[in-house]
Amino acid sequence: MAVLDRFLHYVTFDTQSSETTGVTPSTPGQRRFAEALVAELQAIGLEEISLDENGYLMATLPANTEKAVPTIGFIAHLDTSPDLSGRDVKPRIVAYTGGDIVLNEAQRIVLSPDMFPELNDYVGQELVVTDGTTLLGADDKAGVAAIIEAMRELKEHPEWIHGKIRIAFTPDEEIGAGADHFDVEKFGCAWGYTIDGGQVGELEYENFNAAVAKITFKGLNVHPGYAKNKMLNASLRATEFAAWLPETMRPETTEGYEGFFHLIGMTGSVEEATLSYIIRDHDRALFEEKKQLIQQLAARMNAAYPGCATVEMRDQYYNMREVVEPQKQVVDLAFEAMQAVGVQPLVKPIRGGTDGARLSFMGLPCPNIFAGGLNFHGRYEFLPVPSLEKSMQTILKIIDLAAKK
Repeated sequence: MAVLDRFLHYVTFDTQSSETTGVTPSTPGQRRFAEALVAELQAIGLEEISLDENGYLMATLPANTEKAVPTIGFIAHLDTSPDLSGRDVKPRIVAYTGGDIVLNEAQRIVLSPDMFPELNDYVGQELVVTDGTTLLGADDKAGVAAIIEAMRELKEHPEWIHGKIRIAFTPDEEIGAGADHFDVEKFGCAWGYTIDGGQVGELEYENFNAAVAKITFKGLNVHPGYAKNKMLNASLRATEFAAWLPETMRPETTEGYEGFFHLIGMTGSVEEATLSYIIRDHDRALFEEKKQLIQQLAARMNAAYPGCATVEMRDQYYNMREVVEPQKQVVDLAFEAMQAVGVQPLVKPIRGGTDGARLSFMGLPCPNIFAGGLNFHGRYEFLPVPSLEKSMQTILKIIDLAAKK
């Protein structure tokens, strides 16, 4: 089965994760997908296949050389984003010649280079698109397909010398829980790579430091006809607080290494209101300053309205650069592999996070490599077929170079 065929099969599994269930994996579709992958890995001939109670799937391709070659791991996630439905995905392949792609004529859903100019980079290529009613699922089923097809290639070509290879597929990455139950010791690798990046060439070993904050505002409700000097409207205090945060530190006004406060949810009445934020910055010191600003603004609110505001805040993950950079050869190996297969490496910071960030701090240095898709998490997601093939070829070349070095 070619890597494209694998991908087209994998997107038929509905594997959206959910933040509301409180179990791991958070949805049964992820377990069903993992069980189907177990059968595929068995058919390929991999060993030490294990699927644990939390939906973490691991397997081994044994070394075929007596040379001392480090054990390398490759990781992708089973789930798709809960931002848009991943059920009944209807992928189709378009030979792209430029201009608009009509995804759904009845609903007037069009993938256009006017909105997504990166389409112009793929003129002359085959693209996998949706019918506009679901996401595609290249994040990260393209990564799953690239890893498994690479393992099949190595099994079918025993003349290709390689060390021991470990692969893993994790649940619930899209809700920030992909590393929660990952057994790094059991995985047993010197280092690893998540195959979870976007456009062809992406190579990332820097990501945001990340935290979540929930600010709750308490008010006092009085009949509005008699409210003068008595009412405290919690919803108004919440909007006042939100306005205090700098407009220049929002996702829509930042890029590159610039961090932000992102208001992701709000509720409100006169009696009580809440603001939910994610806080992001690549620089650890600036990250801490952003968290302190939230606390300072809450204190400012409480100085004006005693007892009004309370803050709940927790860190989610940190910038893997702290861990990976001292072992830069891990990144250099991927860089060399991309060049060897005709891919121009794009080394840049992730304006987000991956399982690899947390795994790096758990003892598994784990940069992120492209899987090839673009416009993740939405109806305009697409996957250039050559990019998917290059992802698989990059995996094979990393393994080849590691054995030769």
